[in-house]
Amino acid sequence: MSNRKNGPWTVKAERIVFENPWITVEDHAVAHPDGSDGEYGVVRFKNLAVGVLPVADNGDVWLVGQHRYPQEKYSWELPEGGGPIGADPMASAQRELKEETGMTARHWRSLAACDLSNSVTDERAVCFLAWGLAPGAASPEPSEALTIKRIKFASLLEMVMNGEISDSLTILMTMSAHILALRGQAPEPISRHLEAVAGARVRSEPHVEQSG
Repeated sequence: MSNRKNGPWTVKAERIVFENPWITVEDHAVAHPDGSDGEYGVVRFKNLAVGVLPVADNGDVWLVGQHRYPQEKYSWELPEGGGPIGADPMASAQRELKEETGMTARHWRSLAACDLSNSVTDERAVCFLAWGLAPGAASPEPSEALTIKRIKFASLLEMVMNGEISDSLTILMTMSAHILALRGQAPEPISRHLEAVAGARVRSEPHVEQSG
């Protein structure tokens, strides 16, 4: 018996029902916040998720296309992967960028962090902006069948806004970089590319004066 507190829940017992090198699935017997008995399933991740938004000096970015097994659909995403919890997240991101696209980057900065599906998992993600890119040979894992696509950041933003991209980390990175640029906080020489779409739309809209 456990009888430990987890916020307003009481965990009465817990057991591992499945485990592989990437996740552990736990079944918890709990008392709900109202005192009633219940059950809670928790997926524990053994890796920290990492994502990279690589931006060239001309505003190009790289997308990775692959079939996602759980959703049974093809997905276009920014380079993503994982690294052991406790390892340097930037080092994990640098490795993933190299493996998936072949590229290395001279400059890195933190971009965003989030909890993924926090109602049932403890998975956390850390994302980075990378620029000063140099090409190289990709080396994806044997289980990965990847397609690489190079597009403008403006096109990436449009894919996010029209729903063509549904991957949460790609959406988070795209919008975070765009907002940084609009605030004047994105690094040069890529800042003008990260805010160009919004700036063009604002300039093209007619000015309408309002009277009180």
